[in-house]
Amino acid sequence: MNTFRIKAFGITKDFLGGRDSEVTIEGNTVGALRAELTAKYPQLLGLRSLYIAVNNDYADETRVLTAADEIALIPPVSGG
Repeated sequence: MNTFRIKAFGITKDFLGGRDSEVTIEGNTVGALRAELTAKYPQLLGLRSLYIAVNNDYADETRVLTAADEIALIPPVSGG
């Protein structure tokens, strides 16, 4: 099992119950993290997009995570 610290922004803060969270998953990839997050917080599935950034870069599903990574949830951005 791997534990990762997550920073949530926008509406994802409300879904996760705050800006900073910890998530424990069996795998160590962004895809495994996304699967665990959507299972635990199904409201995330309602977003039209949800990016996961690792160390300030958008990450694809195959990116391998380490405990030292800074992970952020980036929901859709609106504004004008």
